[in-house]
Amino acid sequence: MARLGSAAKHGVHAHEHSAQAHLSREAESVEASTVTLAPGDGPVTKALVLLDAFAEAEQPLRFADLRDRLPFPKATLHRMLKSLVDERMLALHAPTGTYQLGPRLIRLAHATWAHGSLVDAARSVLDALHTDLGKTIHLAQLDSGQVLYLDKRVGNRGLAMFSRPGKVGPGYCTGIGKAMLAHLPPDALEEALAQQTFRPHTPHTLTSSAALRAELLAIRDRGHAFDREEHEPGIICIAVPILGEGGALYGGLSATGPGTVEQIDTLTALAPRLKTAARVIAAEAAIRMAPTLT
Repeated sequence: MARLGSAAKHGVHAHEHSAQAHLSREAESVEASTVTLAPGDGPVTKALVLLDAFAEAEQPLRFADLRDRLPFPKATLHRMLKSLVDERMLALHAPTGTYQLGPRLIRLAHATWAHGSLVDAARSVLDALHTDLGKTIHLAQLDSGQVLYLDKRVGNRGLAMFSRPGKVGPGYCTGIGKAMLAHLPPDALEEALAQQTFRPHTPHTLTSSAALRAELLAIRDRGHAFDREEHEPGIICIAVPILGEGGALYGGLSATGPGTVEQIDTLTALAPRLKTAARVIAAEAAIRMAPTLT
């Protein structure tokens, strides 16, 4: 099932960066909207694929939009939409004929976020990192080989970025994604690698499994990963895995800000602080949750 700056000054430079970020988000949405279903997929799977389309679109959708995005017959799509509206998982705005995520789903999502074990375990640590470093701080887990952002603290620069809690981003070209992939056991890693698209988001994106494998070996050796403008132009980050006993993977933690690939070494000094924070989160998470691998 699919799940599917360096604007150091204000003015023209900031406007250009904002436009680049917007285009990156649009491209990511197109990539994520390619949906395939297995012959045996049941109604629950199909409903989730439909709901995923709304999460990825970030805007209300018309029936025609859904028909173009999803592999459902017209009658099936009508029936699913009606059922989800009846259950308040979707809401229909009759004047425009558009659908959006409904109040019941929003309530469930909010409860999941508010009571999520890793989010609870990390909340005070994220606050402290944000205060100390002044950068954008991300907390994430792996979801089918991709990055599921769980929580975020916006940095002092207030950059427009792809990430937000609940958003799914690529694993192969984000620092936090690579930090987590590097610490998967072999079988889980092979499965996760098969789920990467290797689409070139920027000139710095790793676009092959071989290149990513080499990078993951280096990450595992040093214990932290970098995003060298690989996902969004003018955005760099350093990230670490959140590991439990025996190396079990709970998630990832990153500090992100404006910069270029030539400035990546300036982030190395943050590695000890992030690793300490990850250990604190892992210790708390061990009390609350079981590790996740994919």
